Amino acid sequence: MKNLVVAMDGPSGSGKSSTSRGVAARLLLAYLDTGSMYRAMTWAMLQQGIDVNDHDAVAARAAQVQILSGTDPLDPTIEVDGTDVAAAIRTAEVTAAVSAVSAVPQVRAILVDKQRAIIDAAGGIVVEGRDIGSTVAPDAAVKVYLVADVEARAVRRSAEMGAEPSAVGATRETLATRDRLDSTRKASPLIKADDAVVIDSTFLTLERVIDAVVDMVTAAR
Repeated sequence: MKNLVVAMDGPSGSGKSSTSRGVAARLLLAYLDTGSMYRAMTWAMLQQGIDVNDHDAVAARAAQVQILSGTDPLDPTIEVDGTDVAAAIRTAEVTAAVSAVSAVPQVRAILVDKQRAIIDAAGGIVVEGRDIGSTVAPDAAVKVYLVADVEARAVRRSAEMGAEPSAVGATRETLATRDRLDSTRKASPLIKADDAVVIDSTFLTLERVIDAVVDMVTAAR
């Protein structure tokens, strides 16, 4: 599996993280959650009182934020300027602001450079995000575009957050808004690479999705 890159793209709640970590652990590959890097950048902006809708202000500060991503699929970590932010980046405040920060071209340029450096150093890695197959690693040997019905995604995301069943409707609206923002931004929008294989996880167990991706890797090698 040396130098193998598996690109895992798709919208929020489609199961990218669980699938990517599962595939990486099974194949003894490194793992990178690029979404956490954008969340970490967003957290840094909020902590410093930067208006996330002021793209010039975000761009001016972005290069000064030091983000460190761990690549162990069994224990992924994320730090900002030496501070562990693994829990902090999952708050509702960060979730509401991350699309705005992610849309800033300078932010994407900075983080894509970091992501490519991590990929080059890994020796074999599963990378999840929204623009991996199309932008970050267009030469990846295996490209997956993971999707699921928005209702299923809302139920999964609500369960992850420990929310009440009554919150599924609000979560569904949040996901739909995120889908729209991510797919219409000018800089590296959420898009399926032309050569990516679509897997619909709506009615599949996690293990079946992992199996499908592992089979794709085996065929590619």
